[in-house]
Amino acid sequence: MKTVLLGATGMVGSRIATEALARGHQVTALTRSGLAPEEGNPNLTAVAADAADPARLAELAAGHDAVAAALVPPRDGTDPREPFTALYDDVLRGVRQAGVRRLVIVGGAGSLLVGPGRMLVDTPDFPEAHRGEALAHHDLLARLRGVDDLEWTYISPAAEIAPGERTGRYRLGGDRLLTDAEGRSAVSAEDYAIAFVDELESAAHIRERISVVG
Repeated sequence: MKTVLLGATGMVGSRIATEALARGHQVTALTRSGLAPEEGNPNLTAVAADAADPARLAELAAGHDAVAAALVPPRDGTDPREPFTALYDDVLRGVRQAGVRRLVIVGGAGSLLVGPGRMLVDTPDFPEAHRGEALAHHDLLARLRGVDDLEWTYISPAAEIAPGERTGRYRLGGDRLLTDAEGRSAVSAEDYAIAFVDELESAAHIRERISVVG
């Protein structure tokens, strides 16, 4: 499988690259720096490009089976909602111009439901520092739900995601926040990457948001 990966050197993106390459996928890693998430793999091509340039993305993605996006909202203290939506509007344009139909996106957990009509981001203990980013992802998901010409999947992690052990075990859910018996919602970035690449390969949840917990 040939995949273009946006945000390939980030915490989650680099682990998606590692997982996909370990399965023999061909990965074209697009980053502004042109740095590779790992060295020496013949199935990895690192390219310097801006995901906000639809023409360049279309050029590089043409002939690939899928585009995987692990982009993050701006973290410079400004409101990230409008810039993040604009960034993904550019990504959608580039994917369409490339003729690629499959798009899998690393989502956020803040828009997962914890009760009827109540999102995680609306709970009192949700960190204020992450609120803007959570709402930016909420806006993106709302935008994607109006897209019917691409085979997109939006994959939300658990409430806690961090580098950790690759256990090979995870559970999938939908729009509700998944927790364990103690009420904790967590997944390692490594196990999230397994779930992400599984979905990339299977295309089992077209035009859906799914969630992953360890």
